[in-house]
Amino acid sequence: MPIPVQSYAHVRLTVTDIERSRAFYEKVFGLPVAHEVPEHADDTTREQLAWLAGGVVFRLGSSLLGLRPVAHDSFDENRVGLDHLSLSVDSHDDLRAAATMLDELGVPREQIKDIGTGYILEFRDPDNIALELFTPTEADHP
Repeated sequence: MPIPVQSYAHVRLTVTDIERSRAFYEKVFGLPVAHEVPEHADDTTREQLAWLAGGVVFRLGSSLLGLRPVAHDSFDENRVGLDHLSLSVDSHDDLRAAATMLDELGVPREQIKDIGTGYILEFRDPDNIALELFTPTEADHP
C-alpha cells in the first residue's frame, strides 16, 4: 500500500552564502521567518536549534522553505537531486507583476511561457538554483 502523502511539509535548499541568499529570498518573496537562531542566543538555544545549520527557515503558506549554508560547489539541475523549485501564484497578472518586480531588482529572468496547462516565469537565485513561478490556465483555475 502506498504512503498516503498529502503535500510537501518543507523544502530546504543548500546555499553557499547565507547572507546573500537570505537577502535575495526576503526581497523576492517577502516570506516571514519561521525559524532561525537568534543573534544573541545562549548555548542551550543554539544547541536546540542546531538542526538549522546556521540557516533560516521561512513560512510559505502551510509549508516551509529553508536555506542551509553548507554548499561548497554550484547548483546544476543536471545532477542527481533538485531540478528546480516551482512556486504557485494566483494569476497571470501575478506573473506579470513578478516579472516587473524581478526587473526592478535586477534579477535576470526568462519571458513568461505558456506551457499548455499554465504559465511559468523562470529565474535563478544567487547560487544559480532554478526557480519558477506557475499559474494554471484560466480554464484550469477554480
